[in-house]
Amino acid sequence: MGKRRKSRELAVKVLFHIEYNHDNPKEAFDLIFERFSQGKLSISFSKGLVFGVCENKKTLDKVISQASRNWKITRMSQVDKCILRIAIFEILFMEDIPPRVSIDEAVELGKKYGSEDSSRFINGVLDKIYKFQEKESEPNLKLSANSVKLLLRRP
Repeated sequence: MGKRRKSRELAVKVLFHIEYNHDNPKEAFDLIFERFSQGKLSISFSKGLVFGVCENKKTLDKVISQASRNWKITRMSQVDKCILRIAIFEILFMEDIPPRVSIDEAVELGKKYGSEDSSRFINGVLDKIYKFQEKESEPNLKLSANSVKLLLRRP
């Protein structure tokens, strides 16, 4: 398993911990890193995901809500939300990661940590965001701030 996948797994665990315990991100990261880190991983990549998701949570949740019209975000499992937030953060803000990689990694995380239907649900939500991005911008460019606003405004 690659460093980035392990780093994403750690980020999911930290974000899940934050959801249930309302810890601040630094304390949660330190606690979960101490308990669960195994093997080689990129600490800076994990921290970037955790802190980036925490700082942009409202925007990420709005994108999730728009892309999953038939599912209210309050009905989604915490694990699925954590995985979706990480993947959408990567798609929106991390230009060095191709969107398809973010989607594939999120689907794998859903298979490992989610329910039986998580991977399909996660893939569907992220695929909708990816297709919107492809339609709104030139290939291989990240969603611009205007594209995010358009996505959030759609009825």
